[in-house]
Parts: sequence; structure tokens; C-alpha cells
Amino acid sequence: MNIELRTMEIDDYDLVYALWKESEGLMLNADDSRECVIHFLERNPALSFVALDQGKLVGAALCGHDGRHGYIHNLAVKKNHRKQGIGKSLVGRCMFELIKLGIHRCHLYVESGNQDGISFWKKLGWEQRVEMISMSQPLRS
Repeated sequence: MNIELRTMEIDDYDLVYALWKESEGLMLNADDSRECVIHFLERNPALSFVALDQGKLVGAALCGHDGRHGYIHNLAVKKNHRKQGIGKSLVGRCMFELIKLGIHRCHLYVESGNQDGISFWKKLGWEQRVEMISMSQPLRS
């Protein structure tokens, strides 16, 4: 298998969104709309990536930063392509690009019941932070 990683473009959106929808444990909402992803990619150029197997999309990761911390969102790999290092490669590419920008800490969110996701991140050396509670409030209704 020869996997190619390249920068995500908005033209990838339909295939990426379909991958997200079929990926168990991924929570999608209005922030994952085409318009929101366009804004995200424009604000965070060359930080999000797709994985291609013979030209077919098999993985994706959104990555961005707020100037201090990096964030990885919606990492997904097609079920039949998992456990081959694709997710690890996508994360590595995101982290490399963040480091180049001077970002030295990265955060992500995993649904509490997504044990496969939690195991994946722990294998990569990520630590669960239990001393913090994530809070949010929608800015639009």
C-alpha cells in the first residue's frame, strides 16, 4: 500500500464529510458544515491533511491553532485501512506543521465512550487530562 498525504482542500470536503459520517465515535455538528470548514481551512492554511490510497481518500485530519495551542479535530481513517499507520502519519504531519509555527502543545477532544479512539491516542503518547472540564456555549442559535 502506498499512502500519499497531502494538504486538505475544500474540494475534498464531500469525501471527507462522508468519511466522518461513517466513522463511529466521531460527533458531527453544525461546525462541520462546508461553510465552517472553508473558514477553518482559510484560517489555518496547510495544517489539515488527507490520506490517499491510489488516489482514493482513506483518511483525514483537521488541524489548527489559536496562536498558543494546536488542535486536532475529526481524525478519521476508513475502517478497512486502520491499524496501518495512516492515522499516526496524519497526526505526525499535523504536529510537524504546528511545531514549524512555534506551537508546542496540542489538544484534542475524544467522545467519552469512544474507547477505540482513546486507545489510539494513548498509544501515540497522548495523555487524558482529568483535572479539566471542557465547557462551551454556542454563539449562534
